[in-house]
Amino acid sequence: MQLSKEDVLAQARLICQNTLMETLEIEFIDYGTDFVVAKMPVNSRVHQPDGLLHGGATVALAETTGSFAAHVFLNLNEVFVRGVEITANHLRSVKDGYVYAKAMFIHKGKTTQLLEIRITDDHDNLISLCKLTTVSLPKTK
Repeated sequence: MQLSKEDVLAQARLICQNTLMETLEIEFIDYGTDFVVAKMPVNSRVHQPDGLLHGGATVALAETTGSFAAHVFLNLNEVFVRGVEITANHLRSVKDGYVYAKAMFIHKGKTTQLLEIRITDDHDNLISLCKLTTVSLPKTK
């Protein structure tokens, strides 16, 4: 049975409670057949000392969004998913507003998956380009 967009987003909100995602105020805002989108506010909680968005917060947003995409699009009754590598190229600075992460699969294999996560600002400027590799391992009973 395919879950509705509202059900998927509600599930995302539920699993983010009492986690780093809640601390960073990451919120899943859209979901489709091949993508997941989340947003995060840019404020003093995620700034470097000089008042710009911290690259680590950007990477946390990217990994959160990519990992959730892997969970949504794979059969979690049979496998569990773990991130094994993430890379990030930070291209532009942000001081305030929101950043948005859109995760899409580049490769969706049975064992390994590769996702591209584009981080943009309120004006759709590319802030960071990230790639996340995940692995699906069979659940043992």
